Amino acid sequence: MLTAFARAFKTPDLRKKLLFTLGIIVLYRLGAHIPIPGVSYEAVQTCVDAAQKGNSSLFGLVNMFSGGALLQITLFALGIMPYITASIILQLLTVVIPRLEALKKEGQSGQTKITQYTRYLTVALAILQGTGLVATARSGALFQGCPTASSIVPNHSMFTTITMVITMTAGTAVVMWFGEMITDKGIGNGMSILMFVSIAAGFPGTLWSIKEAGSLAGGWINFGGVILIGFVMVGLIVFVEQAQRRIPVQYAKRMVGRRSYGGTSTYIPLKVNQAGVIPVIFASSLLYIPALIAQFSSSTSGWKTWIQDNFVKGDHPYYVTAYFLLIVFFAFFYVAISFNPEEVSDNMKKYGGFIPGIRAGRPTAEYLSYVLNRITWPGSLYLGLIALAPTVALASYGGAGNAIGGTSIIIIVGVGLETVKQIESQLQQRHYEGFLR
Repeated sequence: MLTAFARAFKTPDLRKKLLFTLGIIVLYRLGAHIPIPGVSYEAVQTCVDAAQKGNSSLFGLVNMFSGGALLQITLFALGIMPYITASIILQLLTVVIPRLEALKKEGQSGQTKITQYTRYLTVALAILQGTGLVATARSGALFQGCPTASSIVPNHSMFTTITMVITMTAGTAVVMWFGEMITDKGIGNGMSILMFVSIAAGFPGTLWSIKEAGSLAGGWINFGGVILIGFVMVGLIVFVEQAQRRIPVQYAKRMVGRRSYGGTSTYIPLKVNQAGVIPVIFASSLLYIPALIAQFSSSTSGWKTWIQDNFVKGDHPYYVTAYFLLIVFFAFFYVAISFNPEEVSDNMKKYGGFIPGIRAGRPTAEYLSYVLNRITWPGSLYLGLIALAPTVALASYGGAGNAIGGTSIIIIVGVGLETVKQIESQLQQRHYEGFLR
């Protein structure tokens, strides 16, 4: 593997892409440490240090996706979450709005238009989330229990608030541009690479905090145990993410003029985890809503206390049960909107393809739906268990449950595999051995 990596840097155009990607990553991490105007850096650092020693924050998942920049209220505090949210919303609306569905079927020109809509929605969400973050920081609710939380934003004037929101929105636009530049001129999917970097940036500090949480000997035992469990989880995730059910497809031989077409065999790859990590993001976002409403509510009624007791801590049985059920539900929901058996069946029939033993048309669509439902069940259960097990196990270590949770490991392993595959394919085009032998 090291030899293949050296050959990748010896290839001029591939070396240029790798160095460009690394340069964007450096700029991204630099922007994640630049405070925005109007924020007291000393007060933020005091509260961040106190939060790392205490319980996990309500904004733990969003902070993880921003590489720790959210709680420090930096230039890239919002990270790529507005873009991810906008992309998911556009994917859902494509099924509901006929105009977007027609654009999706137009090919490259339609996809360009959808990408433009995603950018506009990203900026709108960045303004909304930036305003919410500034309001939370001004009220002192961003760090509950921190004595300097109310002095994070010393100046409460309208001009300062607008400046902070505009700065964070501009930072989100720059992050979105970074991701698109990596996709266009670098290696891998830009947004996935930035997400990978954001999550990986918090790993060393979290692992060290686990070591510091115990005694001298016990701390190292906890550290080694977490590392061992992490390797086991990585192996399991790689195994399941690569697992797929291959449905054979045969194309009939046909003559067009004097040329012969078809007569080939291929397959439809249906992954066990067809939905990826999106159900986890959906479920996490939905469970944040009642906690946020309770946090900003001035009422002292029983419902607010019940939500704060049961839906803020990630290890509470009510929270764990609701989280698991939502992940399973959204796994089926996302697979249903992203894979259309009727459309696949019609395309196969149009080009003379059929599944051996299954008639073309409606029986093929019913067979694909049957197979998809059967493999989605184990995929959704795996996703729920992987997302929850580390979070519950590391609940006593505060924010470690978010930083080294199943969600972060799934994203890191998935992005790593896809990036290595892209580098490998480019090496093989130049008659070199790839990373994977």
